[in-house]
Amino acid sequence: MTKTNPILVTILLLTASLLTAQEVQKETKSSERNPDKFKQMYDLLATPNMYRTASGAPGPEYYQQQADYKIDLELDDKNAKLFGQETVTYTNNAKESLDYLWMQLDQNQQSRKSLSPLVQNSVTDPAMSPKGFSRTYLEEKFDGGFNIEYVKDVAGKPMQYTINQTMMRIELPKPLKHGEKISFSIKWWYNINNYRLDGGRSGYEQFSDGNRLYVLAQFYPRMAVYNDVEGWQNQQFWGSGEFTLPFGNFDVNITVPSDHILEATGDLLNRNEVFTAAQLARYQLAEKTFDKPVIVVTQAEAEAAEKGFSDKKKTWKFKATNVRDFGISTSRKFIYDAMAVKLETRTAMAISLYPKEGNPLWEEYSTRMVAHTLKSYSAHTFDYPYPKAISINAEDQGMEYPMICWNYGRPDKNGVTSERTKNGMMSVIVHEVGHNYFPMIVNSDERQWTWMDEGLNSFMEYMALMEWDEKFPAQRGPAKNIIPYMSGDQKGLEPIMTNSESIRQFGNNAYGKPATALNILRETVMGRELFDYAFKTYANRWKFKHPTPEDFFRTMEDASAFDLDWFWRGWFYTTDYNDIGIKEVKKYFVSNEPSKEVEEFLKTRRRRNQIDGPAVYMIADGSESYKPELNKPFEIKDSKPLAEYIEKTFTKEEQAKLKSPKYFYQVTFDKPGGLVMPIIVEMTFEDGTTENHHFPAQIWRMNDKEAIRTFATQKAVTKIVVDPKQETADIDVTNNTWPKEQLKSKFD
Repeated sequence: MTKTNPILVTILLLTASLLTAQEVQKETKSSERNPDKFKQMYDLLATPNMYRTASGAPGPEYYQQQADYKIDLELDDKNAKLFGQETVTYTNNAKESLDYLWMQLDQNQQSRKSLSPLVQNSVTDPAMSPKGFSRTYLEEKFDGGFNIEYVKDVAGKPMQYTINQTMMRIELPKPLKHGEKISFSIKWWYNINNYRLDGGRSGYEQFSDGNRLYVLAQFYPRMAVYNDVEGWQNQQFWGSGEFTLPFGNFDVNITVPSDHILEATGDLLNRNEVFTAAQLARYQLAEKTFDKPVIVVTQAEAEAAEKGFSDKKKTWKFKATNVRDFGISTSRKFIYDAMAVKLETRTAMAISLYPKEGNPLWEEYSTRMVAHTLKSYSAHTFDYPYPKAISINAEDQGMEYPMICWNYGRPDKNGVTSERTKNGMMSVIVHEVGHNYFPMIVNSDERQWTWMDEGLNSFMEYMALMEWDEKFPAQRGPAKNIIPYMSGDQKGLEPIMTNSESIRQFGNNAYGKPATALNILRETVMGRELFDYAFKTYANRWKFKHPTPEDFFRTMEDASAFDLDWFWRGWFYTTDYNDIGIKEVKKYFVSNEPSKEVEEFLKTRRRRNQIDGPAVYMIADGSESYKPELNKPFEIKDSKPLAEYIEKTFTKEEQAKLKSPKYFYQVTFDKPGGLVMPIIVEMTFEDGTTENHHFPAQIWRMNDKEAIRTFATQKAVTKIVVDPKQETADIDVTNNTWPKEQLKSKFD
């Protein structure tokens, strides 16, 4: 629509403010090397190729190896030893031939010859218990490493092998070409460690009555991963960086004392042989029960069994398809309960095993938390593809394997459970069951990138806990909880993209910070709809495959049309922190006469001739512009000339569509922190109402130090707050409010 005498509204900045901004830009240009924090990450990400595309999806040449196992195990409960024999069938799907194979011997970290203790600092403790002093300086170290009796080919001929700490290289008689398979057998045994005394992610828990509760993993020589990224992933197992393994199928027979109750990865093939008739009937009822757990092995049955110490044996037979690992738990102390879980496309079983020491806590919560986890994670990724998920109560443990995990948390000796213990147990069950998705199915390299499983899973755990109870006291996920870490001494911090063995504050770096980053990405940066679609795309692209960090970063952008290079660069590749504050606020009012400052501005900018017809002049308020130290709001002045201009210039119909602001506030935001983040602003008006504004992180693209916005309002502003709900992990909120508030001390 064409108008005569158009009105041009000019917002004028004081000369001093312009000079300040110019000085800041000059300083940035001279003191920083390539300060553009929005540049693309070509310098950090691996080059896309036919294996892994620029979109973050597997490429047309993507491949992965397969390792199938047939394993026979026997547990010597009296002497805490495990004996095993396995046949491995390995398929080479790579285009290139392989001259040798690498296997992981992670149990060798428990060997007396292990180098793991030697890479740790050893500081003299000036006060120790006699038992602690004895274990540290007097007693011979427990020897729990693998004892390899043989490695043979299918014809029974010995194969050459070399053991290097926790890795074993098997020499091949001829190169294994693309598409070829090789089968070989290994026989071994080892002393099972008491994990509460000797450490470890598996082993046994000793009870005072002589019983043991076994949680067995890394118990067999396991194939290492060979892929397009680095060939053989044969980094040593030092203890922090966990595992990376190829997928395969398992047939496992486990012989234990006949009074034991056992669960493991995969389908139990001979339930009718190892359960009593009553237990079998209860389990069949559980398969049809969706609302509450069914007790399959009762506490009375477990208490009777734990007194027996049978000399007889029983073999449990399992078959698992398309899993990367295998875990086992067995004890005569176990109570067993189960329930069915209905997912969108299939049904799975949620199962818990626990000693009487875990009750009543475990009977009430464990299996319910397993079921809730499967529902929550499936909704955000893909339906749980395995037949069951098992939670084992093993004190001082929190560890995961396909379909099975061990979790801490028990009532005290009087049967009383504190809120902290209950919440901790519920959290760890969600976390460890959730690991079925990351990394057991979305199979990232834990030995290199801990955050790809722990960080993503901690984020998923946070969502699941909030869906269970929005007031649940979750520790990792809320932005405010990561502030003490991110604001700490930079000398003690590493970027998230740091090798697992080089991280000092492991929980904060590999769990808390990436979980917080993803939560901020979902809630504040992208929004739930875009984030959830992209995250589900990543999970489905890479389920039963081996993703890298680049695959995750690229997929999140590819599926959302959201440029996130600035976010990955800042949050994952640096130790920068977020700190955004209010530096200055200026108030303007409307006038039909320019002030002296405006006259001078118009002369210098040569803008007088550009205004054709009546002009609206923005005049700085006569009261001083706000400085934080002044701690006072502006005086209030009306803008009557604006109404006059509107009446003269616009028709009644046009006026009805116009806003009618009376007040104009120019706010200068500064950014002492290194991270670029969105600016979230809440404005409070004189009548107590509020208004929220959200400015994307790109507002910092032209000036990494300051950003300026002018707000036109109908009501006088009495308060302005940056990040009012603490969504962005802002480490210093003392500069977030105008007028500046005097924060109360903890003493107050």
